[in-house]
Amino acid sequence: MTETEFWQLVTAQDPLATSDELAQQLTDKLNPLTDEQLAAFDKHFSLKMRDSYTWRLWGAAYIIGGCNSEYAFAEFRCWLISRGQDIFEQALKKPDTLAELDVLKDDEGDPLPYLEEYDLIAGQLFEARNEHELPYVPSGQSQPFGKRFKDTNKYLKTSYPNLFAKYWQS
Repeated sequence: MTETEFWQLVTAQDPLATSDELAQQLTDKLNPLTDEQLAAFDKHFSLKMRDSYTWRLWGAAYIIGGCNSEYAFAEFRCWLISRGQDIFEQALKKPDTLAELDVLKDDEGDPLPYLEEYDLIAGQLFEARNEHELPYVPSGQSQPFGKRFKDTNKYLKTSYPNLFAKYWQS
């Protein structure tokens, strides 16, 4: 599977769809793939999760959606991957560019930049077909790459001025 094929499969057509809708859309796209293609897709996804395991990106997730756990940060990175290659790569370089995006909101109007278990879909399909799991591809190190962000208003406003202006509610 090429990088282009991976991004064609994983990129959401409607970035404001719900987590369940996006999961179903990805499932529908992955279902026709062979086992080898599913494994290749899963490897690409794991590598993108690893690439995005950075403190700079976690700081952006913290501002947008209050992301304060490993689990939530994984869901945030799934959401970011679903936005497509250009947005993903731009966010890795400069997380503050995420302020340009629209984000699905919950019933109270709070942003929901999270996709639950989006990273598990290929593995679940593979396991349902074969009764065993895909080979494990680690998606990160023990700590995110880079220097940990500070959760002070001054640091967040200086480091992420656009996200801070759009999302921060202190």
